[in-house]
Amino acid sequence: MVYFDNAATSFPKPEIVYDSIMTAMKEYGANPGRSGHKMALKLSRGIYDTREMMSKLFNVSNPMNVIMTFNATEGLNIGLKGILKAGDHVITTSMEHNSVLRPLRYLKKFGIEHTIVQADNMGRINPIDIKKAIKSNTKLIMSTHISNLTGTIMPIGEIGKIAKDHGILYMVDGSQSAGVYDIDIQKLNIDLLAFPGHKGLLGPQGTGALCIREGIELESYIQGGTGSASHSLDQPDILPDKFESGTENGPGIIGLGAGIKYILDRGMDNIRQHEENLTKHFIDEASKIDGIKMYGPLNIKEQAAVVALNIKDADSSEVSYILDQEYDIAVRPGLHCAPLAHETIGTLDQGAVRFSFGAFNTHEEIDYCIKALKDIAKEV
Repeated sequence: MVYFDNAATSFPKPEIVYDSIMTAMKEYGANPGRSGHKMALKLSRGIYDTREMMSKLFNVSNPMNVIMTFNATEGLNIGLKGILKAGDHVITTSMEHNSVLRPLRYLKKFGIEHTIVQADNMGRINPIDIKKAIKSNTKLIMSTHISNLTGTIMPIGEIGKIAKDHGILYMVDGSQSAGVYDIDIQKLNIDLLAFPGHKGLLGPQGTGALCIREGIELESYIQGGTGSASHSLDQPDILPDKFESGTENGPGIIGLGAGIKYILDRGMDNIRQHEENLTKHFIDEASKIDGIKMYGPLNIKEQAAVVALNIKDADSSEVSYILDQEYDIAVRPGLHCAPLAHETIGTLDQGAVRFSFGAFNTHEEIDYCIKALKDIAKEV
């Protein structure tokens, strides 16, 4: 199979990821942080090693401020619901995933208002529009780093500066960028960074993290056993325990650490360059096919390895089905959990077929896919 659905979950993973997970499962898959025996301690140390690697990767000053989550959605919910209170105002964008939009809609019931800044028809956000949306009660600016629909790269550095200059917190959704693009939370003035482990970081599903800048206080919305302060009925206030109730996905976190090691060994810049080359190859060739309309900047300086397109008036699910059944090419059709982004680019009714490239895709696969698109464009 040709797998072009890396924006959903990267596949395949490096062999070191599979091996590390299975070794942890078979040799020391005990309960981390709960027991004092050798197996539990080994798994706890492995989890800390992954936490430490992530703190270095994103320039988090204290590894304990890296909160392990089961995906980016959990991290975004922890951040949004932990920071915001009745009377607060949030600024976000029309290019956000439902993992941002739905929590904000939910929080509206509790007196938390939000403003959605509109992107242009290529999915680009103008930082000036963010600045214009600031109100006296604005507590947080929340934006994605890279659109999961168009691949548009957002100016998070400029937005972070606006937030800092106005004393507003800034939270970033790094779902499509973590592991491929440099994210330094200190330089970019990011206060909260949420990301999954199963995409660009090449780890397994069921992993992710929320990085919290030193000194920021959040309320925990889940309470339970942490293995610490067990004498108290109150949730511990120390990090990461405050936000890590219950048994963690220990073997998965070990696998995530192995994915990060692979990235560091291969070089993040090398991976990004490879993905940019694949994206340019695809855009250049697909733009020559009659009947295909692509969305987004269509420029690798402004767009990551995500390309959305439609073929004439064909339903996006039908095109995806043909690619899967007749050509063994895996893509994602539909609305991609980002309805406002589809409204922005004008594809809410038709949806779009999303191609997303990863570290293990090849130019030969791009050529094969272009041939398939040419065949389909002649038929629909």
